[in-house]
Amino acid sequence: MSGAISDLCGSGDFERMAALLESSGEYRILRRLGPLARFDASPLDTSIRLGVFVDVETTGLDPASDEILELAMVSFRYSTDGRILGIGESFEALRDPGCPIPPPVTSLTGITHAVVAGRKIDPADVAEFVAPAALVVAHNSEFDRRFCERLCAVFARKPWGCSLRDVSWSEEGFVDGAKLANLATAFGFFYEGHRAVHDCHAGVVLLSKTLPRSGRSVLSALLQSARAPRWRVWATGAPFTLRQVLKSRNYKWNSGGIGRPRAWYADIEEEALEAEKVFLRTHVYRNDNAVIDVRPVTALDRYSIRS
Repeated sequence: MSGAISDLCGSGDFERMAALLESSGEYRILRRLGPLARFDASPLDTSIRLGVFVDVETTGLDPASDEILELAMVSFRYSTDGRILGIGESFEALRDPGCPIPPPVTSLTGITHAVVAGRKIDPADVAEFVAPAALVVAHNSEFDRRFCERLCAVFARKPWGCSLRDVSWSEEGFVDGAKLANLATAFGFFYEGHRAVHDCHAGVVLLSKTLPRSGRSVLSALLQSARAPRWRVWATGAPFTLRQVLKSRNYKWNSGGIGRPRAWYADIEEEALEAEKVFLRTHVYRNDNAVIDVRPVTALDRYSIRS
């Protein structure tokens, strides 16, 4: 049916029909994500950077025990004020995890053992692709970065931003959640999801969009957040009975590790740091002289398995 309609209507006709429907106020139109504009080969200048958008498909959610099945990366050029200037080369590779792939993962991604059998991802190839980048971005960097760092050390040496957490989506009016597919729908496009390279292309397009309330680009908001000083506050020794209080303030539990306490922690922006110390002394430690464990966190450390 779609082929028959295409024979009768050109792309311009489709756009006119879409515009007519949208103008009625009764319809919203979603457009399939098409080919992205590629940047030219001109040298980078002082206001232009190379970024890499990353996405992984994995056997599970635990970066300590689960494995990468697929790694995709898409390079893009951007200005330091947050404009996407074009897309570059893509990297896509599959990997045999050496263990069974859970059926829900196959159902979601379409990746079977037959697809990945004998496949490997060469860390040297990954390092070569990522090395020129000034910034790595993922849509949930707290998940992707930890898997990526286990695969290749280059990811630990790069600043990271997160298009999920470094943008105040709710403050911009996005009330249906900040999953990549939901945001794509809100901005009027759709794509083939749950394969890593498709998610990367959609992620770069998302970075180029204008936020409805602040009027700035998504990338501009992300860069501002990534550049802002933050402090990791550790609620060391907090009573177990206060865990819900801490969780309500976005504290997360850390089970320990080299250089990291077994404690609740939260990353706090600089202007809110003193207020957070007062909260802990008043409501957690009940001691005005309690010493609060505070450590600086930058884009080189945020979302990392090291932090």
